[in-house]
Amino acid sequence: MPEITLTINNKVGLHARPASIFVREASKFKSTIKVRNGAREANAKSILNVLTLGADMGSVITISAEGEDAEQALQALQALHASNFGEAE
Repeated sequence: MPEITLTINNKVGLHARPASIFVREASKFKSTIKVRNGAREANAKSILNVLTLGADMGSVITISAEGEDAEQALQALQALHASNFGEAE
């Protein structure tokens, strides 16, 4: 199962607005997508699950995907992270 590891760089972490953008992007894909922060793992297509990860600034998250469009999903989520979830630094 392919996966990527990313460090959360925005000041407030993966809070409500970036988390909702993250979930919206993940939901575009058919693949099963999981996101992990330490020992906590969540369904990347569930806003409540993603918020419970507690991914603050500096957290290292791992995103894994399984399915027909897994690689495309990971690329899209990596691009979203690179744009800082659309937020100013």
